[in-house]
Amino acid sequence: MPTLPVPFVTIGLLLVSNIFMTFAWYGHLKYKGAPLLVVILTSWGIALFEYMLMVPANRIGHGYFSAAELKTIQEVITLFVFAIFSVFFLKEPLTWNHIVGFGFIALGAFFIFHRW
Repeated sequence: MPTLPVPFVTIGLLLVSNIFMTFAWYGHLKYKGAPLLVVILTSWGIALFEYMLMVPANRIGHGYFSAAELKTIQEVITLFVFAIFSVFFLKEPLTWNHIVGFGFIALGAFFIFHRW
């Protein structure tokens, strides 16, 4: 049985886990009338699925990637997922200053991964 490459599995799990976490952290903003306790418990339930994917992603990826590289991958994915989420789910604009700021973070990722 063929196995998938470690980077593919790691990044795939991190991507899906970040989708769950984005909904856990920000999905409730669309439902401001919901009671806070309900929002907290719902977010906590959604976050459980995030952890069920994030922990294996880091376990699988560590060794191929350093811990700093894993964190960097996660942050870049988080920004990518969040940008799509905020535009399509929250209906908030992605402005030029957001794009420039995210670009600087991506530049930081370049410095993490570049072999000097």
